[in-house]
Amino acid sequence: MHPLRLVPWIAIGCLLAFASSGLGAQPQPESQKRRPGTSLQAQIDSLREGQEKLQQELEGLKALLEERAVRVDAPVAARPQEAITLNVFGEPFKGSAGAHVAILEYSDFDCSFCAKYATEIFPLIDHAYIQSGQVKYFFRDLPGPEHLNALFKARVARCAGEQDQFWGAHDRLFRDQRPFDGPGLTAFGKALGLDWERFNTCITSDRYLEAIQRSAKGASRMRINGTPAFLIGTLSEDGTVLKAVKVFLGAESFQAFRSVLDDLLNPAEAPAQKQD
Repeated sequence: MHPLRLVPWIAIGCLLAFASSGLGAQPQPESQKRRPGTSLQAQIDSLREGQEKLQQELEGLKALLEERAVRVDAPVAARPQEAITLNVFGEPFKGSAGAHVAILEYSDFDCSFCAKYATEIFPLIDHAYIQSGQVKYFFRDLPGPEHLNALFKARVARCAGEQDQFWGAHDRLFRDQRPFDGPGLTAFGKALGLDWERFNTCITSDRYLEAIQRSAKGASRMRINGTPAFLIGTLSEDGTVLKAVKVFLGAESFQAFRSVLDDLLNPAEAPAQKQD
């Protein structure tokens, strides 16, 4: 598991909020404002420079909140098996719409532990449970503040999802975690068969920043402060609410997932009621 060094929800919220235009406490420098005709590479470089400055600002904020965060987290950690309810209405997923068992992953495209899970364990889960229609799989972003390219990659994956290629982008981003440059991003879009103009319009806009911010805030409220993290449970009849009964923090083994999933898919029969 890759720790986020006990960053409270306000710290992660600030990171992503400052990244959104107009949401930061300081005016955006003229050099970082998007201008018509600016090259894609220049926009990528501008985003990275902005995230580096945000990282410096967060260091001071985390120093002020770290002691308080340790005190707050301690009692929460003593209740790991409490059921957690999450609204997943309208969220994209992989698997059958009729499945009533689900996994929700919080992940970071620049996290090496996440990449290990995505390339070694996830394919086994996909083959055994998702492709067979037994399990729905949801993915939420939790980009770490120390990973300066993670936020951009999260946006890239979501923009690819507009053309039904989120999972293709997911797999490629975890197989190769190098930072993007202009030619690399062009090749990435071509490999996925994306309409480049549509894809480029999306990634050079502020689209999905708010959604990523909500995802990070939600994780932090549950004291999920590392990636990858997994919530496993059952869905309501209409598929809009996930009741998670198991939380994994870290790249668990396939066997660990299989044990939980099999129990949820084949619950023990309730004891027969006594006859009067």
